[in-house]
Amino acid sequence: MTNQEQIKDLISRKDALKKFLDIDKTAAWIAEEEKKTEAPDFWSDPKEAQKVVKGINAKKSWVTAYKDVEESCGDLEVMGEFFESGDASEEELLAQIATTQKKVEELEFKNMLRSDSDRLDAVLSINAGAGGVEAQDWAEMLMRMYIRYAETHGYKVVISNSLDGDGAGIKSCTLQIEGDFAYGYLKSETGVHRLVRVSPFNAQGKRMTSFTSVSVTPLVDDSIEVVVDMSKLSWDTFRSGGAGGQNVNKVESGVRLRYQYKDPYTGEEEEILIENTETRDQPKNKENAMRLLRSQLYDRELKHRMEEKDKIKASQKKIEWGSQIRSYVMDDRRVKDHRTNYQTSDVAGVLDGKLDDFIKAYLMEFGGAEI
Repeated sequence: MTNQEQIKDLISRKDALKKFLDIDKTAAWIAEEEKKTEAPDFWSDPKEAQKVVKGINAKKSWVTAYKDVEESCGDLEVMGEFFESGDASEEELLAQIATTQKKVEELEFKNMLRSDSDRLDAVLSINAGAGGVEAQDWAEMLMRMYIRYAETHGYKVVISNSLDGDGAGIKSCTLQIEGDFAYGYLKSETGVHRLVRVSPFNAQGKRMTSFTSVSVTPLVDDSIEVVVDMSKLSWDTFRSGGAGGQNVNKVESGVRLRYQYKDPYTGEEEEILIENTETRDQPKNKENAMRLLRSQLYDRELKHRMEEKDKIKASQKKIEWGSQIRSYVMDDRRVKDHRTNYQTSDVAGVLDGKLDDFIKAYLMEFGGAEI
């Protein structure tokens, strides 16, 4: 593709994004909503006001991203004219093409995250599979991987619950990852993660295979209505284990929520169990446990609605919860995603939180179907 063809292609993609995102209509909506915030009594209901402001900021992020693409495309057109007249070098033109292409691709990628839940915070749960210490160590490695990913992207991470393993690693943990589009990006991690390595816990130095499951659900906020039947809810309290001073060890600050859930569509019944030891304050732990319960109930409803769509049913055969989604093979220096076939030899980088390419490959293949 020639330089001019690349320029025309990027301009065409920019125009398509403007139409697809309905930028003009969105900008007009923002202007109308911002007028409401200027009313003297706007903050008389802080909860409702925050909801309005959050909605404005959510829409603004799309307009801002598009304006950045539009400006870069304008600069590219000017640079193309300068190149044709001999006032700019080919290196300068190629640099501008590369800059613009990156911005266009980023917005096209972000466009894959347009479901209502994508923008929400995420609840990520990790559970070690069979295999004792080896599997528990793998679970802790995954926990570190997701914490590093979150930190790299400016997300806040709260460990709401963690159960230590027998001698090493962890048996399970729950992370709350807070930040824009946290769930949208991390939802691709749901499934079974397989580790193959020469185990440091095996005296014979044998090659071992371990499995750990990861589940990601959206952390619902007050803008989403979720009905909890309080008559089916009960609480237990317990003393939080581990280090943390006398208060943690002697006061029953940990809470255990039990909810007798009945699926409204199938009639099946099950008990949802949630533990929270996030703080030394029992009321706060109860509040956090309720948020996690509401998130689970919302996620179940969301999955039911997705299953009703034929296109989603077709894609879910490949991405169904509980299936083996990715293999991490240490001695072969290979990490492969079995849904998209994307793989890399940078095993250390992936375990240090470099998941962007895996997430992008997943969203580019399955994101459109979800929308």
